[in-house]
Amino acid sequence: MIASTHLHAMVIHFPIALLIIGFLSELLSLLLKKPFFNQAAFYLLIVGTFGTIVAYLSGDAAGEGMEEGTLGKAIGMHEEAALITLWLTILTCLVYSAILIFKYQNKWSKLISVLLFAMVIGAVTRTAYLGGQLVYKHGAGVELGLPTFNEADSNSNP
Repeated sequence: MIASTHLHAMVIHFPIALLIIGFLSELLSLLLKKPFFNQAAFYLLIVGTFGTIVAYLSGDAAGEGMEEGTLGKAIGMHEEAALITLWLTILTCLVYSAILIFKYQNKWSKLISVLLFAMVIGAVTRTAYLGGQLVYKHGAGVELGLPTFNEADSNSNP
């Protein structure tokens, strides 16, 4: 069975990539005035939102039992950032959906939706940075691959 820390490490990269590419598509739609990029941004936002939910749930499971000491504080900061990212992504997805469903497209709705998407990217970036600090600075979820010491081997050597 896959450990929750490994599952989290496997799934987190998808929403990060999907949301960043979605935001870049949104910027391209503004610059090039092509509906394709706007539609791509919307679909990438939807899939990225589902990926964010999966990443949050797997991260919540991975952090169980690691709430003490310095590592616990770092995990708490990462978890708080992830929760903000989760709700901001869901809100942005709902706003984009409402604009599309109700055909409420004017410059203010576009500005609000793009600013929300930019906030999502900021939140994703902060959460990813804190997650990277957990792994690379604190060693969270990392198993050391040190050679094992076997007493039988040491007794046979003079």
